[in-house]
This record gives sequence, structure tokens and C-alpha cells, in this order.
Amino acid sequence: MKKVCHLSSAHNRYDIRIFEKECRTLADNGFDTYLVVNDDNPSEHKEGITIISTGYRPNNRIDRIINSKRRMLEVAIKTEAVIYHLHDPELLQIALKLKKNGGKVIFDSHEDVPSQILGKHWIPKIFRNAVSKTYCKYERYVLTKLDAVISVTPHLTERLIKINKNAVEVTNYPRIESKEPVSNNRQRAVCFAGGISPQWMHEHIVNAVEKIGNIKYFLCGLGSNDYLTKLKALNGWNQVEYLGKIPHSEVQEIYNQAMVGMAVASYNKNVKGNLGTLGNTKLFEIMMAGLPVICTDFILWEKIIDDCQCGICVKPDNVEEIASSIRYLLDNPDVAKQMGENGRRAVVEKYNWGVEEKKLIKLYQDLLEKQEEKKQ
Repeated sequence: MKKVCHLSSAHNRYDIRIFEKECRTLADNGFDTYLVVNDDNPSEHKEGITIISTGYRPNNRIDRIINSKRRMLEVAIKTEAVIYHLHDPELLQIALKLKKNGGKVIFDSHEDVPSQILGKHWIPKIFRNAVSKTYCKYERYVLTKLDAVISVTPHLTERLIKINKNAVEVTNYPRIESKEPVSNNRQRAVCFAGGISPQWMHEHIVNAVEKIGNIKYFLCGLGSNDYLTKLKALNGWNQVEYLGKIPHSEVQEIYNQAMVGMAVASYNKNVKGNLGTLGNTKLFEIMMAGLPVICTDFILWEKIIDDCQCGICVKPDNVEEIASSIRYLLDNPDVAKQMGENGRRAVVEKYNWGVEEKKLIKLYQDLLEKQEEKKQ
């Protein structure tokens, strides 16, 4: 079996994209798959994947960016992998060393990092442009020398393929859940499961819920104390059923109790304003759950919603528009049910990881063939 190694200095060892999708796909297809992570939990073998911990849990992002590379490099080299697959921008610092050591190297760009830097609040605003430009130059220097680059969304692929011609789009679509949605226990409610952060416009949704009155907002996930305090101060909070973080296996149960799923994300530089991204799975998770979705009118998302007839697009900062869309779907359950069925069908047929994993396997096989040709 060919040994391959994924490295992430920033993500949880069970990250949905890295562990559940990419690493499991490789293990299931006969690759001896390793995953190196930053934490202080024991190393383990799970789902056919060998997870190796560096034994180091960074105190903060600066600590991680500065001090991760040496530990990640040491552990990665010991795996003696044929292919190394890097998932975080700071790991570009070790990419060329891994190549020099004889491995093929892939960089998986989950985000449009130069654009993302421009919106990073922890970087003083006065420095963001300079940091973004510096990163962009360094990224270009490293990526031109790597064996492949992976992107998650079209606009990012277009940028990266100009740097490295072997840029492949492997979109972050969800794995198809085998359980069919249950529709006989639905309440007059909307729902969201994920990160409780300003990006998902929860303040506007809570305010919209207040305007409608007789409905609930099922809210699942973790958020900062400051942001949760801000939400709890809103008049509509008494209509929110906040469940905190729940196991992934229980999310479908929450979806089964609601009539509408919410995916109202803010416009931001990382998604090119109103263009949007296919790298975020929230839209597709709700569709897979058999719920109609109310989502941001991103250009990319609006085309999917129009083609599939599976929800309603709104401007993310328009509380009235959000409220009227929720009200329409709650007051027209037959329409909502049909939209939910349309969305589920679209994921099963098109927007699922089964389609994307084929691209990942082909990329790995191509790189291995080149490696064998080089030996001959």
C-alpha cells in the first residue's frame, strides 16, 4: 500500500473535510493513510487512518503559526510517505522541505487566504493589506514548486491554476446520510447547526423571528461568550431554543423537528462579496436534510436554488426579507415540503462527496504514476 500523509496544524483531528472525507476516502481506496495533527491527545488508529499527534497544543494562533512547523515537519518525515497533503497556510513553510525529502506535495487551499487576511480582525487593520500582499507573493513562490494544489470553489480555482497548472477543484460537498429525513414531527420552527458567529447573521435571524411571533429558532453550536451575550440581549431570544454543541449524529434529529433551515451568511472578502463559495457545506447539509433553505443571495448559491427549486435567497442584512421568507415557508407547508424534497434529491444526484472523491483519487493516482515514471 502506498503511504500518504495529511498534515493540519490548525484543524481538529476529526475535521469533517480532512478526516471524514479525504482521509477516509483514501483509506477506503487502499492507501496507507496518516494524519498528523497538533494536539496533546494520544495518537490512535481510527477508521483505517493512523492519527499521529505532535503532542503540542498551541496557546493561540500566533504560537501555532510560529512554532508548529518544526514539530509537524519532524513527525511528517518519520512517516516516510510518498505523498504529503497540507491543509493550513502556515504549513507552506515546510512544503519545499518535504519535497526535498523526496515526497510529492499537495496544498489544499480551504479558503482564498489573501482575501481572507483582509478580513482578519486579529490583524490590525493598518497592516492587513501588507500582510495579504506578502502572503500572496510567498504563496505563489511555494505553489509553483508543488506537485498539485486543491481548491474548494470556482473563483479560487481560477486564481490558483494561474500559479500551478495542476490545480484541482474538490468541492466540500457533504457525504450522503443514509437515513431519510423524518417529516411527521415538524414544528413551526427554523433551525441552524454550526458555528455561532457573526458570519451567520444570527442577530438578524433572531430579530426576524421576533417579528413573526409564534415560531421557534433551534440553534445548535458553539459561540464566543461575547457574541452569545449579545444575542441573548435581543428581544427575540425568548423564541430561541439554544442547544449548545450537540453530536453530529444528533443534528438530523434537530433538522427533523424544524420546517426551514437557515444558511444566511454575510458578504465578505473571502467569498468575493456577493459571489459566494461552494467550500462551505451548510447550504448542502440543509438540502440533504430534506429542508427548504433560506440562504444568502450569493451568485453561486442563487443559481443552485433556482435550478433545484429548493429554497429562497435573501440579502443577508435585510431583516424584513428574512422574516417574510420564513413566514412564507411556514405558512405554505406543502411548498416547503416540496422544496425540501427537491433539495434532498439534488444532493443525492449531484452535490455530494461521492462525486468529489473521484477527483481526489484520480489526483493521487496521477501523482503516484509520475513518481513511478521518475524512478524508472
